[in-house]
Order: sequence, then C-alpha cells, then structure tokens
Amino acid sequence: MVRLLIYVTDAERSTRFYSELFEIEPVFVSPAYVAFESAEGVLFALWSRHGEAVAPQIPRLSELGLMVPGSAEAIDELYARWKAQGHTMVEDIHDDVFGRTFVIADPDGNLVRVSPVD
Repeated sequence: MVRLLIYVTDAERSTRFYSELFEIEPVFVSPAYVAFESAEGVLFALWSRHGEAVAPQIPRLSELGLMVPGSAEAIDELYARWKAQGHTMVEDIHDDVFGRTFVIADPDGNLVRVSPVD
C-alpha cells in the first residue's frame, strides 16, 4: 500500500475541499487524519497534527499531480469549472512539455497540478 500524506491545518475544511475537488468520499475519518482511496492500494491522506510542519507560514514546495484523461479540452473545461468555483489559481492554464496544465492551491497552500495522463 502507498500513502501520500498532505499536511493541513484544518482536517474538516480540507476534507470538504478535496472531496469536492476530486469528487470522492474519504474511506477513513478521524479528527486529525482523513484518508481517501485514490486507486487500489493508494491512499491520499490529510494530516492535521499541529506542529512546525503544518504551520501556515511554512511554504508548500511539493505538488500533488492530478492526471486527467482525454484531450486538452478536458483540462480546459476543468480549469474553467474550478476557476468559476473560486479556487486559487497559482499557475494559469498553458501548454508545457508534458501537455496542457495548470496549478491551484488548497486552503493551506498545498499545490495541485493538473496535467494529461502520461
């Protein structure tokens, strides 16, 4: 099993954010730890135990990648929908070496890059 752990300051707020963003429900919920099964044997988890690693002033330098199947238009549509919903756009939509892409931030500043499936 693989677990990807994202540090957040408010597990409840981040659970709502990622549930809506990825259109999935958590498989495990506790006050400080919430897990989503993103694929068989792969957990995407939120961890909000307070400490230096979760402090809001600590910059988030890694990116969570969301690979979208389909054409560049599918990524354009997702960009337009998320922008209309008010998500924080960190990097506007553009073409890069791996295809159409953009980056948003979650409520804690963690980065989510959208790109096509490799």
